[in-house]
Amino acid sequence: MIRIIACGKVREKWMKAGIDDYVTRIRPYDRIEIVEVPDEKAPESNSDAQNEQVRKAEGEKILKQIRDDDYVILLDLAGKTWSSTEMADYIQDLYNKSRNRIDFVIGGSLGLSPDVIKRADFRWKISDATFPHQLCRIIVLEQIYRSFRILHHEPYHK
Repeated sequence: MIRIIACGKVREKWMKAGIDDYVTRIRPYDRIEIVEVPDEKAPESNSDAQNEQVRKAEGEKILKQIRDDDYVILLDLAGKTWSSTEMADYIQDLYNKSRNRIDFVIGGSLGLSPDVIKRADFRWKISDATFPHQLCRIIVLEQIYRSFRILHHEPYHK
């Protein structure tokens, strides 16, 4: 099973439609679940200490969703980049090792708490560019879908 654990709700209809489309595409290959944890209010007027409290509170909510035996792939600007083929191979290796759940974790707009970073088994940098955390869900789902297509030697045109 693959899960996307993400902070906050997706409000834009076009993003919801994209997420739903990729979830439908992935389901023939494996079970997939989207887990949304509530984000914390973080006004721009927050101090650094207040922002750290936001990251900590969001991190606690994320960590409550993760079991000890889950494999956690954290989206992180300080992580390692993958090609689509490398990601597919990595996912296949996790399946070969009988990982029951693979969790892709997307933090909130202020980033991640140190506790979430410490829990990660792998830190994935999807790009040198920065994307809104809501858009990252679509990117992650697309790459998961692409990985399954690669692993099943199926063409990918969309």
